[in-house]
Amino acid sequence: MAFGIFMHRADAIYDDVPAERYQFPKQYLSRAKQCEGDWIVYLEPSKVANTKGYFAVARVQEIIADPGHEGMYIAVIEPGSYLDFGDPVPFRYDGGYVERGVLNEHGRVSGRAQAAVRTISDPDFWRIIDLGLGDREAILPRVGEQGAQLVGFAEDQAAFETIPVRERVAQLMTRALRDRNFRKTVLRAYDARCAITGLKLINGGGRAEVEAAHIRPVERDGPDIVSNGLALSGTAHWMFDRGLVGVDDDHRILVSRQANDRDAVEGMINDSGKIIAPVRMAERPRLEFIRWHRENCFKH
Repeated sequence: MAFGIFMHRADAIYDDVPAERYQFPKQYLSRAKQCEGDWIVYLEPSKVANTKGYFAVARVQEIIADPGHEGMYIAVIEPGSYLDFGDPVPFRYDGGYVERGVLNEHGRVSGRAQAAVRTISDPDFWRIIDLGLGDREAILPRVGEQGAQLVGFAEDQAAFETIPVRERVAQLMTRALRDRNFRKTVLRAYDARCAITGLKLINGGGRAEVEAAHIRPVERDGPDIVSNGLALSGTAHWMFDRGLVGVDDDHRILVSRQANDRDAVEGMINDSGKIIAPVRMAERPRLEFIRWHRENCFKH
């Protein structure tokens, strides 16, 4: 098994849903097979306007032939493993490159950087994870393959303790880490603005007074992905979770007939009558999650 990079762009011709599957041609099969059962990092190409760079991590459950497209294959992503980075990592960072494996012997970027599927070294993987997940003291030990401490692009130094690689990998699934990065990702996508009220409130400490709400809750098999999230004020979040407000397929905000004071609730809704959705299409709520909430939570 090996860590890897999967290159993805939302407007590509491939049938990708990063949290579920990654489609690729046969030429990349041997490389993708090396990542089967292990973790990969998603990279948005530099050619994409306002690229996010390295933007998420996920575990490849298995590689299968695409039953609907001859010569194509699918990397099936393990359910619940996908995690957006709270802090997307640029390909070129602080005058250097995060993924040092793309450099040739002269320190220049090689043709390897163009490969849509490629394996990466343990130190490169953990360097990207370290930068992408932020708040390092509560997330992952900055320990490399041979117990080297990774601090940005500092030289590797001896660590005071060595934590096994697979133990560190397991930490990618912890609830605290996933909740924190889900909040960062959702608030960035919505510009820290409540999707229902349209208000962007920042407290005296500079912290946004909105919360990251799962449309389909985690306890009901909802994934920690931005398209399953809404940025909501505390009150709007409370009403959404209790089914007093919902969203239709055209993003119009619905108010339940069971709301005690419909006029007050309707008065909270922004003038458009629709949720204020992210600019990026890929970050907007997916219909399957909106419909799940409407069918299972919203009080008609």
